[in-house]
Amino acid sequence: MAQLIADRRDIDFVLHEQLNVGELSKHEKFAEFNKKTIDLTISEARNLSIKEILPTRQLGDQEGCRFEGGKVTVPECFHKVWDLFLEGEWLAMPEDPDWGGQGMPRTVSMAAGDYFNGANYAFMMYPGLTHGAAKLVEEFGTPKQKEMFLKNMFTGKWTGTMLLTEPEAGSDVGALNATAVKNDDGTYSISGSKIFISSGEHDLAENIIHPVLARIEGAPAGTKGISLFLVPKIWVNEDGSLAGSNDVVCTGIEEKMGIHANSTCSLTLGGKGQCRGLLLGEENKGMRAMFLMMNEARLLVGMQGLSCASASYLNAVNYARERVQGRNLLQMMDPSTPPVPIIQHPDVRRMLLTMKSYVEGMRSLLYYVGFLGDQIQISDDETEKVRLQGLIDLLIPVCKGYVTDKALEVCSHGIQVYGGYGYIKEYPQEQLLRDCRITMIYEGTNGIQAMDLLGRKLGMNKGKPILDLMAEIQKTIAEAKQVDHLKEHAAKLEAALNKLAETAMHLGATAMSPKVLAAFAFAHPFLEASGDVLMAWMLMWRAVLAAEKLEQGTKKKDTAFYEGQLSSAQFFNSVMLPITIGKMDSILATHPAAVDITEDAFGGK
Repeated sequence: MAQLIADRRDIDFVLHEQLNVGELSKHEKFAEFNKKTIDLTISEARNLSIKEILPTRQLGDQEGCRFEGGKVTVPECFHKVWDLFLEGEWLAMPEDPDWGGQGMPRTVSMAAGDYFNGANYAFMMYPGLTHGAAKLVEEFGTPKQKEMFLKNMFTGKWTGTMLLTEPEAGSDVGALNATAVKNDDGTYSISGSKIFISSGEHDLAENIIHPVLARIEGAPAGTKGISLFLVPKIWVNEDGSLAGSNDVVCTGIEEKMGIHANSTCSLTLGGKGQCRGLLLGEENKGMRAMFLMMNEARLLVGMQGLSCASASYLNAVNYARERVQGRNLLQMMDPSTPPVPIIQHPDVRRMLLTMKSYVEGMRSLLYYVGFLGDQIQISDDETEKVRLQGLIDLLIPVCKGYVTDKALEVCSHGIQVYGGYGYIKEYPQEQLLRDCRITMIYEGTNGIQAMDLLGRKLGMNKGKPILDLMAEIQKTIAEAKQVDHLKEHAAKLEAALNKLAETAMHLGATAMSPKVLAAFAFAHPFLEASGDVLMAWMLMWRAVLAAEKLEQGTKKKDTAFYEGQLSSAQFFNSVMLPITIGKMDSILATHPAAVDITEDAFGGK
């Protein structure tokens, strides 16, 4: 059975029916990207993914990366697809063509990335991190730094990384020990060690540009004293030529549960006292600059989770159609009845519809956030830009935290549908689960995403973004109430939304009270409840559009797809949202057991 990645019909539905991205071509910035061009772009991305990148997923996982003498070798099969990926100019799809980009809407680049990441996201981490590092140069670099680095990075001639984590600091970036001392020529001498650096060393490109967080001598403690530096693996002269080694040494790579084909490195900077860096942005403003990359990175991680879930679902549903085992439940007592495909068994159908609902809802949510960014690009209204950015900032922790939580759940169901075959390496499901697991950890653990949502995003701009978001959801509810098939379900979504507002107010107030620790013990359940309501919204939005198409009459091949949208929304609102209501009841009670328990009471000694 052929491995699958993403459902093209579903991608087209989100792009053209839910978000109408072709309308962006009415604006000068995206004038070249009408519907025809968008469809051709997605088709090319799909072809490259299926024909060239997908075959490297299992092979790359088996071969892994090799470390020897400070050098890292990626799987041999990656070199061909890397060249093809750069030849197609896919690395910087939404960026300025003057710097090597294609200038396409971010929503369209996310749809292409849906295929690329689904094919092999361990491979896609190399260009993904490069793009994020280049964005830092674009946003905070001097004209000279842009001239030296930007086009080389956006075209993939040089790659990039993100050097935050240190052995003793972990998620507490403010506790880092890396130092920077200013030199007479304006460069900085960098010294320190970094760990868990994805794509930190490899043989795909001639140079690797490392954005590095470090503290300048005498700077304040904590995050207020952190600066950001560009540290090339090979020093770059002002004329763009390469000099010698810059004393950035890989000391090892990690043996991981998944993403074996991406090199996760430990790096030592300045071990011989010869590592230099260029200040990127202002002194002591490194964390503010890095958060620009973190938002993009967290959205990418959500896409990585979705891509694993999407592939696992499509594999599972097609396997369930082909795998014959057991009689139909209604004919269990008749020994003459032949066995049936397992897709006819109720519990398998429950798992598949759960997977389907999450994959569709997550795809819509992630694309929606990309679309908000596109709207900012074409808007001339500063007030509207602030509103749109507020929605993005509010949704980022959900796109990273909730989406990856549920993606892992989908991948687990994907193994279960296969039964014992899902657990063995001959089939793709077990690798998808292993690869997916890290998405809940890196770029800020999902617990950190939950704390960000509760501690920062709810009260941002006096709560205006969450009010704006709820207003958007109410628009969909009002439309759904006009559809006979959806009235009942719209009422359930409205009740859940109202309860979410009540829960947010309660938890926000509790976080400002002496019970602050108890409040944050419920930050992750609140993230989950928020994500559930957003899933229900996205599925309802889809269902309203589908109901309209069914009423108008559609081609036979589209009827099943649209009916499937109604089924997803009805299932999620009737089966999943009642569980969400229970979660919110638990949050409203805010029982302090998790913070009151003594350390000794955990046992384990």
